[in-house]
Amino acid sequence: MKVVSFYRFLDLPQAGQFRDDLQALCDEQGLLGTILVAGEGFNGTLAGEELAVATVFSWIERQLGLDSAIDARWTEAAEAPFLRMRVRCKPEIVTLGRPDILPHEKTGIHVKPENWNALINDPNVLVVDTRNHYEVEVGTFPGAVDPQTDNFRQFNQFAAELAEQDRNKPLAMFCTGGIRCEKATALMLELGFDEVYHLQGGILNYLQNVPEDENQWQGECFVFDKRVAVDRDLAEGGYVQCHACRRPLSTTDLESPHYIEGVSCPHCVG
Repeated sequence: MKVVSFYRFLDLPQAGQFRDDLQALCDEQGLLGTILVAGEGFNGTLAGEELAVATVFSWIERQLGLDSAIDARWTEAAEAPFLRMRVRCKPEIVTLGRPDILPHEKTGIHVKPENWNALINDPNVLVVDTRNHYEVEVGTFPGAVDPQTDNFRQFNQFAAELAEQDRNKPLAMFCTGGIRCEKATALMLELGFDEVYHLQGGILNYLQNVPEDENQWQGECFVFDKRVAVDRDLAEGGYVQCHACRRPLSTTDLESPHYIEGVSCPHCVG
């Protein structure tokens, strides 16, 4: 089945009613996944038939009067990576802890996948992976800084410390599907950085559009569903997930004496 990730920052004043109507439509179309809605927009991942997803996208575009089609990252899965369909209202569609940061009003410069390599290979540019530490362990771009966060809310502290060091250095930021790095660039602009870029559509868009001989991604890409990670071809990768701490586990982790299925792994045994 198709698995599609998407988001849009925009003003959404009637988030509650939008949530109710969207839940009903997704249920009607037999879709599974999670969509978050807030005053700042929507963010979700859906799994199901391509026509059903297209029906939902068309409804959202009409309902909100969007001036362009929803930009989405499409992959495939052999079986449903979600157990249910949930549309939820939240204070933010990506939890930075700063609902006042509005990327649809001010954000960094989008960089298309085909132009990303040139940017991150510039020695004057600081490349920042805005994802969590356990995601970075699975894969990242060469030379990228790991903020060492366990959740996106912790990125605030990393950003503040970085701003104290050098606000004049150009930043190139990326994440899985584009939403975290887009909000992160808005934060960095508020902190006084002048030149901030982010990878349009995130890692998934890069893997989908950059030819194999030009692809600089190292490892796999963690995804927040039952697949755990996808490889450079966007096929299900080689990781499994610890059911105790939810960390992605490599084949080396599975060989550890500390790995007991459903109980513990080398990351959480203590």
